Parts: sequence; structure tokens; C-alpha cells
Amino acid sequence: MRKRKLGTSGPEVSLVGLGTNNFGGRIGPDASRLVLDKALDLGVTLIDTADAYGNKGGSEEILGTLLGVRRKHIMLATKFGLPMDDAGTLRGASRRYIMQAIEASLRRLNTDWIDLYQLHRPDPKTPIEQTLRALDDLVKSGKVRFIGCSNLSAAEIEEAQAVAAQRGLSSFVTCQDEYNLLDRDIEKDRVAVLRKHGLGLLPYFPLASGLLTGKYKSGVPAPAGSRLANSARHANSLLNAHNWGIVENLSEFAAERGHSLLELAMSWLASRPFVSSIIAGATKPEQVEQNVAAIGWTLLPAELAEIDRITA
Repeated sequence: MRKRKLGTSGPEVSLVGLGTNNFGGRIGPDASRLVLDKALDLGVTLIDTADAYGNKGGSEEILGTLLGVRRKHIMLATKFGLPMDDAGTLRGASRRYIMQAIEASLRRLNTDWIDLYQLHRPDPKTPIEQTLRALDDLVKSGKVRFIGCSNLSAAEIEEAQAVAAQRGLSSFVTCQDEYNLLDRDIEKDRVAVLRKHGLGLLPYFPLASGLLTGKYKSGVPAPAGSRLANSARHANSLLNAHNWGIVENLSEFAAERGHSLLELAMSWLASRPFVSSIIAGATKPEQVEQNVAAIGWTLLPAELAEIDRITA
């Protein structure tokens, strides 16, 4: 397994990580065990979850049960900030809530520390300095090793890094954002900010909810049990003529070179130097095997230029 650093200041992690948003939701403890065991067997060292995953806590609880002594050999990442109750009162990035959320995550994960604690999305009601001071205290206490963010704009990342530097606080080492061959929006401004501050990108939805695996076909119903069959929101945003055209052209591009669309999607992300680890979810162990094997294609500059043309 190839490894990269989490940005310029974090430790090394596997280039392919395991996203566990399916744990406790689409799959239960037994299926989750098979996926997790396969990932660890293949050298995956970054396991990413969130307190909200698995119907509010289920993913963390499953990981807390399954990891056992293996927990000390991995980088365990989780997030806070999304609503954790039906009333929407347990949410956000205030100091008061962060101190409550970290204890709940530690308990569910059955651990004394979290390696990467991430703000799941911006909280416009809380000044970023308050959030960073709370996270800095968690780092100093040993409950958190590194901090990251997710779904922040370029301006919000700039502000957070500036405040951390000015106040001498722990700063973000990673950003987690949607990034794949069908969604390159972060290249407009956020990638430049990542490079400026030495932040590592943890792309989620690397396979565009499965559309970049080749298992979906235009004009054919989505396979039963698949994400796009179960989620109208994702299906409505992805299944359109524009994306189908790109997928068809990318599939032909890969096939002409003896590769699959999945290999192209993963290897393209691996070609981006600012990507620290690709957060790939799975519901079956064979999907983990495919994701790990898919980063072996070293794309040539001319091939990358052609991909840019296809996805423009």
C-alpha cells in the first residue's frame, strides 16, 4: 500500500482510506466486520467516520466494537458538527458542543484519543476562533492528535488558518471535500488554498456514488440495493445527460488502455499530489480489494491532459 503524509505536518497514512459512512446504516455489524477486516489486511491505515454516520452514532459504535487492539495501529478519523438529535440542538462548532461531542465520540469509539478530529461543515453562528481554541485544548489534552475540516469554502479555510497562526493555535492539517472526475469544483479556488497552507485533501465520493465504477448504465434501472437506487437525492444530482456523456468517454478512454473506469477514477485521484488519502466507502470486502488495487495505473501527462479535455 502506498502512503502519503496528511498534508505537510501530519503523519503518513495509506493512499486509500476506508470511509465507514455505510456502517450502521446500509450494512450492520457482521458485514461491517468483513469490510473492516479486509481493509486492514490490505494495509489501509486511515479509517474515516463521523458521529452522525449510521443513524447518529452507529458507525462509531460498530468501529468501537470491531477494532479492539488493532485500534492503535491505525489513524482513526471522525467528525463533529452535524445534528445528533431530532430537535437539532446537538450540533455546530461552539466550544460547549465540541466538548460534549468529543466525549460522546470517544465513548462510542471505545478509545482514549482520536487521531484526526474534523469539523464536518461550517457553523456560521460560531466564530472560528472559538472553534479553534476548543480544538486546540483537545490537542493539548491528548484527546485529539490532529484537526481537520470538511466542506469549508476557500475563504473559510483561509480565515481558519490565519486565526490559528495569529493566535498560536493548532491548525487544520486536512480538508475533506467531494472530489472526483465528475465533480472538480474545488479546483476553482480551494486547491490553491490547500497548496498554500500545506493541507492534505481527503476526497470523499471518489467514485461519484458508484457512477464511476461502471456498474450503472444509461437507460437501465440502477441495481437493487445500490446507492443510486436507494438515494433519490444522489440519483437526481448525478444521473443526467452531461454526466452520462463524460462517463461514456472516460470508459472508452480507459478501455483503450486496458483499464477499467474504476481504475481510472482512483488512479486519477492518486495522481493529484495534494491528495493525502482517498476516502472510499464499501459495503462488501471485494469492493475494498477493488479500490486498493485500482490506484496502480500511473497516468502519463498526455493522458491527464486528455482527461481534462473529457471532463471539462
